[in-house]
Amino acid sequence: MRELRPAMEPVAVIIPTLNEADAIGAVVAEIPRDFVREIIVADSGSRDGTPEVAAHAGARVVSLTERGYGRACAAGVASADPSCTVLVFLDGDGADRGDLMATLVRPILDGTQDFVIASRTRGERDPGSMSWHQVLAGRLAGWGMRALYGVRYTDMCAYRAISRDALTRLDMRELTYGWNLEMQMKAARLGLHVLEIPMPYRRRAGGVSKVAGSLRGTIRAATRIIATFIRVAREDQTRRSRLSTETSSSMSGQ
Repeated sequence: MRELRPAMEPVAVIIPTLNEADAIGAVVAEIPRDFVREIIVADSGSRDGTPEVAAHAGARVVSLTERGYGRACAAGVASADPSCTVLVFLDGDGADRGDLMATLVRPILDGTQDFVIASRTRGERDPGSMSWHQVLAGRLAGWGMRALYGVRYTDMCAYRAISRDALTRLDMRELTYGWNLEMQMKAARLGLHVLEIPMPYRRRAGGVSKVAGSLRGTIRAATRIIATFIRVAREDQTRRSRLSTETSSSMSGQ
């Protein structure tokens, strides 16, 4: 496994944010600058000064007029330097270990993996860093994807790295909290080389979680995740039915 080359690796980091001023400065500062070419904070209209703190820490800020987790991620991707062939996503709340980013990036740069995702449930977690329903949701989604595709996931962690070519092939459509799940399902569907790595996970450094911080947020996120699972699964079913019909027609015409 080769070493990362200082300032030369084609890596862009994308951080979707909404009111993360208490944490975003430290998040940006922790990211290794020796191999990351650019850091993009895609902000969905924060009112607490998040964009200013992020810019002061050295990130390039992309401001959105509409909210949506997936929308912010997609905007960051569109803004990334085209020369960056590896894209890394992480949250702006300080829970993800940005200092360990090389662990996710290296397998892609080595050419052995297309998509690497951190697993909070397999790594060490600070007490209170994840709620029981977050752990359960990750396991349920993992079981569902294993049943559909035979690929084992244990989490839907936001912290992940993927080659730009692979992400383009996924044709991402989800603009909400279902973005992470859609990426994992489509990666499994296409048979990409996927690696899940245990990763330490901290309690958020500040602010309130938009997902686990309230019952309303939890229900909203769960609804979008379930809807995404159903949509992508139905797309797969339709695709398989179409291929089966085309194959049968081809054979009958011979």
